[in-house]
Amino acid sequence: MLKGWREVSPGAVIEAPGSTAAVETGTWRSKRPIVDYSRCVHCMICWIFCPDDCFRTEDGKLVSVDFFHCKGCGICAVECPKKCIAMEEDALA
Repeated sequence: MLKGWREVSPGAVIEAPGSTAAVETGTWRSKRPIVDYSRCVHCMICWIFCPDDCFRTEDGKLVSVDFFHCKGCGICAVECPKKCIAMEEDALA
């Protein structure tokens, strides 16, 4: 039996925040960010703007990208003031 409108969860409501951490969504992308760490000044702007929290840090420095969750939106590359992030075709695409 189908649920009635009173039993269905409302749309556009996140009932369990942080639930995307349990779901690997990186296979959706067609491009991925490649970071030139030799040019990175660790300003963390990529980390701030990333909608999927894909940038991993240690001691206030960028150390890696979590490709299991990166969807390849490219916001990090656009916002990077040093332009040390390039979007490259993903081998999975």
